[in-house]
Amino acid sequence: MSKIKTTSTNNRNRSALVNFCGMNYALNMLAGRWKLLILYKLEDKKLRYGDIKKIMPNITDRMLTLHLQEMERDGLVIRTVYPEVPPKVEYELTASAVALAPVWKQLERWGIAHRGILDHA
Repeated sequence: MSKIKTTSTNNRNRSALVNFCGMNYALNMLAGRWKLLILYKLEDKKLRYGDIKKIMPNITDRMLTLHLQEMERDGLVIRTVYPEVPPKVEYELTASAVALAPVWKQLERWGIAHRGILDHA
């Protein structure tokens, strides 16, 4: 898994913009095609990696792993490893991520409505 270089322009911009405003901070935490969808799928339950992959079959293993790692680092997801053979790992939302639920529910309603508008156009 590649890491972002600390000296890269992308990393410097991210660091500078994270304090610019709350919207930019939030977008930085949730940036990526799959992050909000992963959070949405974890809303009511703990899921194992394979379960998430089944729900979202078009996401690559690399991207799912990367997003889960980033969301764990950012305090959105809790990763619990159980000492079993084979290893059992579950993912669940943190309280901070649960607080986003009204936002993604509203986005879902908007998406359905907007898709309907475009379908009729």
